[in-house]
Amino acid sequence: MAQCIANHLASVEPTWTVLCPSRTELDVSCETSIRDFWQRHSCDLLIAAAGEIADSILWKTTEREWDRVMDSNLRGAAFAAKAASKAMLRQRCGHVVFISSYSACHPPLGQVAYASAKAALFGLTKSLAREWGPANIRVNAVLPGFLENRMTARVSDERKSEVLHQHCLSRFNTPEIVAAFLHTLHVQLPHTSGQVFNLDSRILCD
Repeated sequence: MAQCIANHLASVEPTWTVLCPSRTELDVSCETSIRDFWQRHSCDLLIAAAGEIADSILWKTTEREWDRVMDSNLRGAAFAAKAASKAMLRQRCGHVVFISSYSACHPPLGQVAYASAKAALFGLTKSLAREWGPANIRVNAVLPGFLENRMTARVSDERKSEVLHQHCLSRFNTPEIVAAFLHTLHVQLPHTSGQVFNLDSRILCD
């Protein structure tokens, strides 16, 4: 999804410099990698889309698995935002978007670490929106919805059918639509911050 977002932004905003670093270029689970990357780069828009899943119930989740999921989905997002915010605070302008998940609100059985990390992004979003708002830095969170991509490639057809049944429109979202929404959020909604956006047709709150 990250590459799709980068491709879309580059196509609709040809004057932008759009970076989509690989894990070898930016490992958000490594503090040194984060620090080194932002010593070389700055940005006006950070989309924190890195994520990792290690599905298991809590009884079977090891500390190493838990830490790995938290490092990728939560800690990495927080400290990437911290590093990116240095330039944003100086220029008093910027936007951070955290990519969360529907699982944060309605976690399936066996996704305890991932759901916990993605749910924590809600608190991070709202806290940073208040903290950085006076400096004209916006912070939002987006739930892309179930996407048919590399992360969901191992999901069984039976499970996909169950998830599809939860959608009011009986269809999945697409990375292209997510990318278009992110562009709209950044460019067309300059007064929006501290919000969580669900992009598919599953009901977020019962």
